[in-house]
Amino acid sequence: MERVLEVSVIVPARNEEASLAACLESLVAQSGVPFEVIVVDDHSTDRTREIAASFAGVRVIEAGPLADGWTGKNNAVTAGARCARGEWLLFADADTVHLPGSLARAVAEATEHGAEMLSYSPEQTVVGFWERATLPVVFAALAREYPPKAVSDPASPIAAANGQYILVRRAAYDAVGGHAAIAGEILEDVALAGAVKRSGRKIRFRYADDAVRTRMYRSFRQLREGWTKNLALLFPSSGWLAAKTLFWWLLPWLIPLLVRWSPTLRVVAATVVLARNAAQLRRANFGVVMEIPGALAGMPMFAYLLLRSKWAHAKGEVGWKGRTYSDKGGLLAPGH
Repeated sequence: MERVLEVSVIVPARNEEASLAACLESLVAQSGVPFEVIVVDDHSTDRTREIAASFAGVRVIEAGPLADGWTGKNNAVTAGARCARGEWLLFADADTVHLPGSLARAVAEATEHGAEMLSYSPEQTVVGFWERATLPVVFAALAREYPPKAVSDPASPIAAANGQYILVRRAAYDAVGGHAAIAGEILEDVALAGAVKRSGRKIRFRYADDAVRTRMYRSFRQLREGWTKNLALLFPSSGWLAAKTLFWWLLPWLIPLLVRWSPTLRVVAATVVLARNAAQLRRANFGVVMEIPGALAGMPMFAYLLLRSKWAHAKGEVGWKGRTYSDKGGLLAPGH
């Protein structure tokens, strides 16, 4: 009889040669819990498969054909789950880097809190200007829309997860139908969390700079495409949120021009609003230094991305990694 492991780590990978090696180095070095690592090659055209195969003990499998009504990621992780042997499944994106011992600690944390699903929001590594400006605004808004405390509260209907790191008990995953039950969902992480929570099982969600970090996007184009895919789904009132964000961004610049106060009072009022905008970003866990570019340039960029996402979903065509999906997740354009 084949031995059952405690954890199966499933890494879907589509053209991830820039980040996969660091991810796997951090995973194979984990200790304190029996585990396996499965990389699912999702029709990559770069060195993704070669890199994955170079790691001893890492299983590399093919995602298989992408059927109608499925998104690429759901297809890939389902293939990985199908051959996984673990009592727990960890779905980890290929751009994540896992701190030593974090896998065993995550299993212990989920067990201690009686959670059938544990999702971490990784520490975000930011490099370019637009990453520094935009990500604090996005993640602050996410923290307001999906407060981790409410997500982790069984009495609250709010459910969320970060698809970069989802640890779920295999029995719970199978009970809700896994990713196959949400095959066409573009926002698969939130959909899976909702299914688990509605089933009466507990989920736990928190910011986890002590466990995992990631660099989500390596270019402005990737940043724009990724948030265009997700924002309108994450924020149902995306148009209103864009308008409100622009209002608060414009207000400190308009006060000196439109208000008939003394110059000193106008400067003070504008400064107070700027400070308010920066303080709103504090919950994003990026630190004070990141609040400045966020308040100055990230807010209008966030509004632009919200509207761009709203328009893309209204049009019914959302692109990601060489594939174009309908708003319901069906594949519209080729990309294997």
